[in-house]
Amino acid sequence: MLLTSYFLAALAIVLAWPTPLALSKAKWTARAPVAAVLLWQAIALGGGLSMIGSMLVWGLTPLGNDLISALHAGWLLVTGDPSVNSPGVIHLFALSTAFLFAFHLVLTLVRASWRTTRQRAKHRQLLRLLSNPSQTRPNTLVLDHDLPVAYCVPGFNGSVTVLSRGLLTQLSAEEQRGVIAHESSHLDQRHDFLILAFTAWHEALPWLPTSRLSLEAVRQLIEMLADDKALEVVTRPVLLRAIVGVASSITPAKTSQDDAKGLAGEIVGMPGGEVTSRRLQRLLSPVAPLSGFQNFVVLSCTVLLLVCPTILLIAPRLLSW
Repeated sequence: MLLTSYFLAALAIVLAWPTPLALSKAKWTARAPVAAVLLWQAIALGGGLSMIGSMLVWGLTPLGNDLISALHAGWLLVTGDPSVNSPGVIHLFALSTAFLFAFHLVLTLVRASWRTTRQRAKHRQLLRLLSNPSQTRPNTLVLDHDLPVAYCVPGFNGSVTVLSRGLLTQLSAEEQRGVIAHESSHLDQRHDFLILAFTAWHEALPWLPTSRLSLEAVRQLIEMLADDKALEVVTRPVLLRAIVGVASSITPAKTSQDDAKGLAGEIVGMPGGEVTSRRLQRLLSPVAPLSGFQNFVVLSCTVLLLVCPTILLIAPRLLSW
């Protein structure tokens, strides 16, 4: 049990700093955005499980030789069995820290979900006042604005895509198709769930490099995923012209930093701040996707990051079986 807690603590440290730092600088992620998103999720989940698990296992060490027997002994202790000795103050502190940390993560996710739901509801109310339904496209609202703007507002009761009058007049029909396909992919693939999860992770642990780097990386990767879907209906030059045309209309002078943070959780696919150099370079100079073996290696690492903390928690019990 004690050795298991040390292994989990070491894994948590590795997943908290060097791993996300290296992955954020890796160039292969643009070649396989799906695999990269899965790997970022595994790093976040594996890191959180390792942090909680190391404190939990260390706190339960006096109660048993493995997690399952220690939990059983802990239940007997809570129910008043006199044959079970109580852990010391330090072990109780570790257990309390593990439970409080897990509660903090869950509470932050619930709070972020509630805040995002309210922000989206307010945004929909504003859209009902400032926009009109599109006559040609379902679930699409047209905003009476001269600047070319396109984004989507996800929702459980029906998602909508918002296009401005400026976009419909300044972009060609092909460019409009590319923009709409890009925004539709955000809704179809529910990228808002990914952003919500990593936003909550960042809010819960703002001091952790994993939370900041993963949020930035996932935001960039989902834009690449949406670009790939748009390239199925339009050519690369058309999509580039559409993206640059929309992004150039939104400048820091028009959108304050506070407004951008407030909108980040309620809408997906706003061009401002998302047209990074890596994304443009990927469209300008396309690279070959990862080979089957390379994808297998990445996916294997993803699975191992999720399985290893679990095995480290229950491995002594499995060996006894």
